[in-house]
Amino acid sequence: MKTMTVRDVRQHWPDAERALATEREIVITRDGTPVARLLPIEPVVETRKRFDPVALKRWKEQTFGKSVVLDSLSGLLKDRDEREFK
Repeated sequence: MKTMTVRDVRQHWPDAERALATEREIVITRDGTPVARLLPIEPVVETRKRFDPVALKRWKEQTFGKSVVLDSLSGLLKDRDEREFK
């Protein structure tokens, strides 16, 4: 257990961070009285949710119905084809 003053922590943060990497905790004092403990945190590793096209299709059908097409290009292509043949 390492002890540092509030002033030392503020002015020498890199030293405190290095000490925290090796120590379990740092006790922070003010006028010789402990006022806080600085503890390292354990990194939380979350698994990333993978894209599932089948689940997306199912969600679209449940939300918008089967007749709705959520393709942003279909309307543009249809409009372009109509303009070309007129």
